[in-house]
Amino acid sequence: MNIASLIIAYEQGELTGDETIELFQALIDNGMAWTLQGSYGRMASALIEANVCTRADGTYNTPDEESYPND
Repeated sequence: MNIASLIIAYEQGELTGDETIELFQALIDNGMAWTLQGSYGRMASALIEANVCTRADGTYNTPDEESYPND
């Protein structure tokens, strides 16, 4: 499935937990997590902070700490 199809499936609640993690890792890796609506960036940030996903560069910091603060 392509990214657009996966996003639609995610928004319709059709992805498993593992599929959701794979989607968000792909969105982080290609940078889309930070350009889509805010809920995607917040979810990606939460998954990074939980050590479920990693940043494309291997860090656990978000690219814009002001927009996605570490609480």
